[in-house]
Amino acid sequence: MLCQVLRRIGQKLVHRRILEEDVNGLAPARRLSTLDLVALGVGCTVGVGVYVLAGEVVRDQTGPSILICMLVAGLSSMLAGLCYAEFGVRVPHAGSAYLYTYITVGELWAFITGWNLIVFFAAHTVTVAQAWTLAFDNLLGNHISQTRHESISPNVPQVLGEILGFIVVGLVLLLMELLTLRNRWIFLLSKVVTLVKLLVLSFVIISGFMKGDLHNWKLTEEDYKKAGLNDTSSLGPLGSGGFVPFGFQGILCGSPTCFYAFIGFSIIISRVEEAQNPERSIPMGIVISLLICILVYFGVSASLTLMVPYYQLRPGSTLPEAFLHIGWAPAYYAVTFAFLCSLSVSLFGFMLPIRNLIYMMAQDGLLFPVLASIQTGTYTPNVATVIFGIIAAIMAFFFELTDFLDLMSVGALLAYSLVALCVLILRYQPEMRYERNGVQVQDENEPAAEKLTLRGLFFPGSPTPTPLSGQVVSVCSSLLALLLTLLCLVLASWPGLLSGDPWWITVVVLLLVLITGITGVIWRQPQSSSPLHFKVPGLPLLPLLSIFLNVCLMMQVTAVTWALLGIWMLIGFAIYFSYGIQHSLVP
Repeated sequence: MLCQVLRRIGQKLVHRRILEEDVNGLAPARRLSTLDLVALGVGCTVGVGVYVLAGEVVRDQTGPSILICMLVAGLSSMLAGLCYAEFGVRVPHAGSAYLYTYITVGELWAFITGWNLIVFFAAHTVTVAQAWTLAFDNLLGNHISQTRHESISPNVPQVLGEILGFIVVGLVLLLMELLTLRNRWIFLLSKVVTLVKLLVLSFVIISGFMKGDLHNWKLTEEDYKKAGLNDTSSLGPLGSGGFVPFGFQGILCGSPTCFYAFIGFSIIISRVEEAQNPERSIPMGIVISLLICILVYFGVSASLTLMVPYYQLRPGSTLPEAFLHIGWAPAYYAVTFAFLCSLSVSLFGFMLPIRNLIYMMAQDGLLFPVLASIQTGTYTPNVATVIFGIIAAIMAFFFELTDFLDLMSVGALLAYSLVALCVLILRYQPEMRYERNGVQVQDENEPAAEKLTLRGLFFPGSPTPTPLSGQVVSVCSSLLALLLTLLCLVLASWPGLLSGDPWWITVVVLLLVLITGITGVIWRQPQSSSPLHFKVPGLPLLPLLSIFLNVCLMMQVTAVTWALLGIWMLIGFAIYFSYGIQHSLVP
């Protein structure tokens, strides 16, 4: 009896969702072009990161080498974007990594992914609200923060004074969202604001190269002494290098935080059902928007570090403050006002995905059904929105901006890694495709049962995927994910490797041999020949490289962030194993 119960539970954890045709006739109109999707992706990606990231990363982690961090984060995002693009073509359903993992690797991983995305969206909302408060305060000459500290802080705890600004901004943004919820011109507004934002950032880049000083990339200890600074910081000596003042360790610590700047592209997937030609526009929208964002972030980072010596940036400083350093006060206010408007609009892009995600998980039975309650006529999950707002407010009460940036990066990196793993598994499965109406179709002409042999691992007998070859790839992919994680853990102890310790070197070599061998097994398996408008090139290497980079970035996140994520996951597992596993609608 116990074995049967455990077997049913195990089957439930790995059971995959089968997409069914929508018979309600409520599909949204397909009105979004490729340009709309590119504007949406760029508008949601280029936002808080470009505005506040400099003061959080450049000053104490990277210095001018933030350019390298941006390239590493951009490369990781581009690889993840390619995987998202293939899924967007395979499954033309409005969804996210939650839906993709559900139909590929099963219910448990889908819940983990969805639960992480919830905290990611909540942290993003808080970050935008805090950045909005900061931008608004900067326009008023920081009078709000000064008044709050002088009049409120002596009477109440400091944290209550800090949270007051968030509450006010949260109410304003909520009112704005309710007013624009039914506005059919929201995409036109997004495109206009995105265009203005790109023009402003182009002005920042050109100004930086005109007024910047290349010497700021070659600072020495003498420069710090002349500025009246000591020779230490949170990571090490300020004068340890010109372009890379904090060394390789600084780049490793800064890259995960910089990754946050690129995570907005996944918003395109949530609009796949509204795209006029999703097979073509979804891949192009993701790739083009990411390329634009990489160029923008690289140019802005270069301009900022050229205009201002990195040690003069302070925690909480914003991008427009660079113009105060070069004496362009009008540009400071103009750029701040532009970002104030863009931050307000960028919040709207993330409101629909979080509502849809919570609504979808509740409809699947993984979350409480009250979260799927909707307002008749608008189909807005009101209860989910309220719960989401409460979570965001609680997070804003207890944590700082840097905590949100790292928490969002970890949640996104984990989701992107699972999507890459899903692409790797799905490409080698027997013929299975997803029609435009969402119906999952599988080839019924399967060969007879096969036996697994050593020769069959490297020389499969069928030119097309079989159930056996699909299972081989699934097992090998899972092993590779585990081995890549172990390799990243070992590489995290970089000083031990550089010292020539034979133990560490032996472990690395052994892991590389195993990874190479298992990758060879996957490479030899037949791939699905289903025609798609876009496929991730270079399988199995590119998805594995994406997983490796994502895990490497996750290894650099602080223990505090992992503790926060662990607490959040414990709450999620309590909900899933007490409710979701029993009420899931998947048979």
